[in-house]
Amino acid sequence: MTSQNGDRYKLILGYGTCGIAAGATPVKEALENAAGSGEFSIDVDIAGCMGYCFREPVIEMIDSKGNSFLYGDMTAEKVERLLSEHVIGGNAIDEWLVKKSEDPDFGEGDFLKNQHRIVLRNCGKLNPESIEEYMETGGYEAARTALAGMSCEDVIEEVKISGIRGRGGAGFPTGMKWSFARGARGDVKYMICNADEGDPGAFMDRSVLEGDPHSVIEGMIIAGYAIGARQGYIYCRAEYPLALKRLDIAMDACRSKGFLGKGIFGSDWDFEISVKKGAGAFVCGEETALIASIEGKRGMPRPRPPFPANEGLYGKPTNINNVETLAAIPWILAHGGGEYAKIGTEKSKGTKVFCLAGKVRRSGLAEVPMGYTLRQVIYDVGGGVQEGKSFKAVQMGGPSGGCLSADLLDTLVDYDAITQTGAIMGSGGMIVADDSTCMVDLARYFLSFTQEESCGKCVPCRLGTKRMLEILENICEGKGEPEDILKLETLAEDIKDSSLCALGGTAPNPVLTTLKYFRNEYEDHIFNKKCTAGVCPALITVKINKSECTGCTACVKVCPTGAISGKKKEPHSIDPETCIRCKLCISRCPSEAIYTE
Repeated sequence: MTSQNGDRYKLILGYGTCGIAAGATPVKEALENAAGSGEFSIDVDIAGCMGYCFREPVIEMIDSKGNSFLYGDMTAEKVERLLSEHVIGGNAIDEWLVKKSEDPDFGEGDFLKNQHRIVLRNCGKLNPESIEEYMETGGYEAARTALAGMSCEDVIEEVKISGIRGRGGAGFPTGMKWSFARGARGDVKYMICNADEGDPGAFMDRSVLEGDPHSVIEGMIIAGYAIGARQGYIYCRAEYPLALKRLDIAMDACRSKGFLGKGIFGSDWDFEISVKKGAGAFVCGEETALIASIEGKRGMPRPRPPFPANEGLYGKPTNINNVETLAAIPWILAHGGGEYAKIGTEKSKGTKVFCLAGKVRRSGLAEVPMGYTLRQVIYDVGGGVQEGKSFKAVQMGGPSGGCLSADLLDTLVDYDAITQTGAIMGSGGMIVADDSTCMVDLARYFLSFTQEESCGKCVPCRLGTKRMLEILENICEGKGEPEDILKLETLAEDIKDSSLCALGGTAPNPVLTTLKYFRNEYEDHIFNKKCTAGVCPALITVKINKSECTGCTACVKVCPTGAISGKKKEPHSIDPETCIRCKLCISRCPSEAIYTE
């Protein structure tokens, strides 16, 4: 059935892991059935994550004039109305709309309007399983140009001009790193893409691999040519099945077109890529542990020097970059290093991708210019915290990062500025905490993660983090002692100074930063035996405000210990001896009469 205005619509469904988890598969089936029926003037396609994780599943509708309408929270049941009213009737359904191109300020338009997408330039726009769609945007032309008309040194110089620093966490200048590998002696060299993304709350690399695998492959081709490597490896955790599937599809398509294998792009240069599936060890994000894992050994770091650029995989010169770094390389060569260098700050060029998670209103994937403030990222892009809550902290850099308070919201997104706060940029995790978060408990959580993921090779990390975790657990259980704060600080500094690798060296950061910016919460736990956020069960009491209680019995029905008693339609009470502070009653109370103190 033709629409009233004669338009034919292209419908693009966000079909990354976040969308699938939110229910995109039934939506996809409904759209395909509608397209197959011939009743509607539509073409249906898929894309990776569009960044709007907070509104998944999402569908972008593009009419014949190029106008775009993004619909969120879609279900299979909503598809019929969407097609009837918008495709046939030509009327957008405003209550379902996330944004529309004709009105940038409509709905959640600020989310994308305040971004600058280079790494994410194709994510959510192209079908990641179609090499033709990637090539239509100029894909693989940068690699073709590099091999046909640029020397290896020319390529490296362009990357140096761009000023791009490694987006994996350390922020080392990429061009310099390439030059080290290029200048290293060796008849065989290797190029590795580190896609071992293990930070809690981080999904940047996964989303890029799922949404735009060809940009990463093209970046690897360029990097391999620049350093003199004919073999590349993508080290990706096995927990990313969709990313691995789309990588396989993309690499097969590249081989069929002569972009991988012998004499790529008609040149005399050979380059092949293999995928190595990691088993989910966080420590394998460290370069030497990653190399050991590819070699079939246990993923454990080794002392440096020698550095991988001189003695890496199988003892040969090796260059390692992460997904985000490599995805930016084709853009840099296509537009020039100078154009990239115009974006960002003096020492931190370009853009940075962040995963907004936690208590932020718009959780999702965002890319902003370096030099934005944390406030701009969290509020202008992320929409701030939920209504009725107040911002407390942001955890940056994953479990190896730090927790920054509200006083630091005007800190620049810049490697050096973030490091000065005691946190790190890391790979781009940004977990927002509001006033319902206990900072001591948050530090305990992140330290429990790094302690569990320690490879155990060096004593400071293996035992030091264990002792720190024991102290934090005692504090959260109301067993904290006055000397615990000094013990934590002393242990943290010793671990930072003497650990073998960056996992141990940065593991104390969440504790040190929470001690620095939220020391009062530690003191409340230790001296007052109180958790002001109402999170630590041993330090809270659950009470009922009798003047607000209606006696509806909703709390009684969910209490696992029978601690709540009272007659129906009369105020209830809680036995503090029986109560286990699970707070299920609080979540079920319709009159909000139950609280903690």
